[in-house]
Amino acid sequence: MKELVMIIRPEKLEEMKKILDEIHCGGMTLSSVMGCGTQKGSIQENGVNEIKGLKTTINLLPKIRVEVVVDDKDVEPVIMKVRQTCATNHVGDGKIFVRNIEEAVRIRTGERGTDAL
Repeated sequence: MKELVMIIRPEKLEEMKKILDEIHCGGMTLSSVMGCGTQKGSIQENGVNEIKGLKTTINLLPKIRVEVVVDDKDVEPVIMKVRQTCATNHVGDGKIFVRNIEEAVRIRTGERGTDAL
């Protein structure tokens, strides 16, 4: 099993949910996050951004963090579909991180491994 942590543009969320539904992903965790990568965030002409009405010089952009755990066989298909769907070919499209998962346990039933997904 692998955990995929995907940081995407907020406007790509609905497309991401469709991708995960297509592979019958058992669940996902979503978080609204702020961050920057190589683009260093968006900078206004005067060098000051506003986050929720507060002026700041921290150059962070809103992103969505999507976390899923999938069977090993689903990793590459998910990565390929996410790249095809979420890429705009501009800096700031996001990242996908892949982590090993040793075990999963469904609390309600005690199912383990991929059965718990």
